[in-house]
Parts: sequence; structure tokens; C-alpha cells
Amino acid sequence: MPLVVIVGCQWGDEGKGKVIDFLAHDVDWVARYQGGNNAGHTVIVDGKRIVLHLIPSGILRPQLKCMIGGGVVVDPQAMVEEMREVEATGLDVRSRLFISETAHLIMPYHRKLDHMMEARRGDNKIGTTGRGIGCAYSDKVARHGIRALDLRDKDQFVRKVKTFSPFYQHLFQSYGEDMWRVDEVVDEVWAYRDDIAPLIVDGVSLINDELKRGARVLAEGAQGILLDLDFGTYPFVTSSNPSPGGVCTGLGISPRAVSKCIGVVKAYSTRVGAGPFVTECDEPLNSQIREWGGEFGATTGRARRCGWFDCVALRRSLQLGGITNLALMKLDVLSNLPEIKVCTHYLVGGKRVDILPFGLEDSEQATPIYETLKGWNKPIRDVRSYDELPVQARDYISALEDFVGAKMDFVSVGPDRAETIFRNQDSFTQLTA
Repeated sequence: MPLVVIVGCQWGDEGKGKVIDFLAHDVDWVARYQGGNNAGHTVIVDGKRIVLHLIPSGILRPQLKCMIGGGVVVDPQAMVEEMREVEATGLDVRSRLFISETAHLIMPYHRKLDHMMEARRGDNKIGTTGRGIGCAYSDKVARHGIRALDLRDKDQFVRKVKTFSPFYQHLFQSYGEDMWRVDEVVDEVWAYRDDIAPLIVDGVSLINDELKRGARVLAEGAQGILLDLDFGTYPFVTSSNPSPGGVCTGLGISPRAVSKCIGVVKAYSTRVGAGPFVTECDEPLNSQIREWGGEFGATTGRARRCGWFDCVALRRSLQLGGITNLALMKLDVLSNLPEIKVCTHYLVGGKRVDILPFGLEDSEQATPIYETLKGWNKPIRDVRSYDELPVQARDYISALEDFVGAKMDFVSVGPDRAETIFRNQDSFTQLTA
């Protein structure tokens, strides 16, 4: 039962969309297991840029089927708008996309509450996207969420909205916010029902039946392990589990179905929003890397904070994911630098640590220890063979492998699908065979 997990090993935005799109030529399904439309996977094919937020990246391969698992929270409006955007490229979506009936819905009041809570945090803002993701997950945990299966029966849907409405009405009123009406919420969401309802299935049975018959599946995560609700840099984390452990609960599969976990990392580090970022670069280098790498959020357009490669943080991700093989993205972005730093350890409370400690909430709590390597000072986007890379680029990759104890078999030298180098063809192109 070959199921391969593709997971981000930093704070998200590593380039998972490109990796999934590239590997999807050799599989039957791509299944998303957590997160919501706070994620943005950018894929560039033949120079055309496509940004996906909810639909798995495999939808761009016309022979594939895609699943949105029960661990995902779905905004009906965003879902339908994205479906139409993909269909505008000429791709068929509705016959190939399935939504697990246990996926929870992001309701209009979740978005409103998200904005309200973030505004009231003041200097303690988390940096949410304002799309109601965390609030939908909160309702899920509080056991008054509304699920995709509730779109099958309007009476049931209306009853649930009415049942939960007093809580939100009182909450908004107590903060001086405008009241909201049940009928307005029902009308707004139900307007998308006819587009979404035909896609709703028993996702757990479907994906398990497909695995039993020998289908090859890529499990697609959003964000990255360092934003994991349980193991990331809490409280500056997302509201779900991007780590490989989220695959089983998000899709409803056995751990025995997972055959491999592949991690995705950038050749440097980025982070959106607040939270500790020990290797963050000073200006003007921070802005230069951002410009060279196009480091602006695919979902919000927010500028990403940029810094040096952090082996300390990555070691925690590799530990949590049992990851031994990595895809290294955006190596080309570093081509203008005469020297490149790599953080190998932190100093925390006067002690040298080699793995990201839990409880680190401020960058000032840790001092990075760097190794400095020579840059290659030449463009590499036309390179298609590892041996053709400048020796300094190969030395950089080898150093990263030695520092973290994982192999980097897939190297991206540009954003397009074709701008990719395989060091070990079998590790990626035949991993689901």
C-alpha cells in the first residue's frame, strides 16, 4: 500500500507544491490531510503560475484524482472560487476532486472572530491569515463544528447554525461587534452547496479502498513541521498537525500505509508572521533575499522574513518525521552571495544545543552559531545535472547533509517544473512504484 508523505520541514513556504506536482506524474492520487486556505502552494508549469490554497497540487496533472481529507477545514466560498480558477485553465476538476464528508467547514463567523481576536492581541499577535482557520478548528475541538456532510440536508444545516448562534451572538455583542443573523449565514454558505455537495464522499473508505487495490498516493501537507500545533514554536503555530503524524488522523489511514516521508526545505530559511526566528538576517540582506526569492505569501502577499539555513530547527523536524530524504528548494536564490552562513548550533542559557528546544518563544533566547561557506557567484537555473553545478554549490549541499544527517536527492534551481535536478533518481521518481 504505497503512500508517500510530502511534508515541509521549516515554517512552511518551502516549495512543497512544486515537489508534489513533479512527483505526481508517477502516482494515482494526491490527498491533502490538514490545514485550510491559509496555505498557498505555487506551481509554475511552462512559465504559467498557478496558486492553490485548498485543492491538492496534483490537480494540475489531468490523469490524477485528488482528495481533501477530513483533517482539512474547508471554506465553501474559497473552495468554489478556486475550483473555477483551475477550470479556467482548461482542466477538469469536478470529476477528479473529492471532499471527505468529515471535513469541517469554515463559517462566516469564524472569519469574523479570527480578525477580532488578532486585533485584540495587540503586540502579541500570532500573525494569522484572518481566514478563520483556527476558529474552525476550535469549534471542531469544542464539538460544535459543522461538517461537509451537513451540506446534504438543509434542515440539519440550519438547525446546527441556529444551535450554535447564541454563543457567537453573545461573544460579538460583548466586544461591541455587529450582530449577525442566522438566515444571512445560511444563505451565504448554502449558495455554494450545489457546487460542493457532489464532491462529498466517505473519504476514509475511498482512500483505504484505493490503497488496498494498489493505488499510489501522495499525501500533501500544508505549512511545515515547525508550525505544528503540538511540536512547533508554540504559540506561533498553525491550528493543525502538518507533521507526518497528522496524515493518519487527517486521512483516516493506518500508520502501516505510510511507506516513506520526504521532507522539503529551502536552501535558506523564511518565516511569515510573528514568532522566534533565530537565524533571521539583518537588513539589507533580509530584503535582498526576499526580492531574489520572491518571498511574499502566496495566500496573503505578506513579506516573508528571511534568514540563513537553520540546522538546529531542521533536526527537530527530521526527528519528528523520521525523514531521511530531502528536497532542497530555491538553491538558485543564493547565487549572488560571495559567502553563505549555516547555523549548526544555538547557545541557549550559555549551553550549546543542537536541536530546537521547546518553549523558545523569542529569538533573543538563543544565539546562533554559524559555519561560513563560499558562495558560487554565478547563475545556475540552466543547470540540469548535479555534476554541472558549481563546486561551491555542491560543497554547500554536502555540508548541509553532513550537518543534519539526511540526503538531499532532489535539488530545485528555479521555480519551473523543468528546473529540477535529481541526484538519486530512484529516491523520487520510483518511490511509489
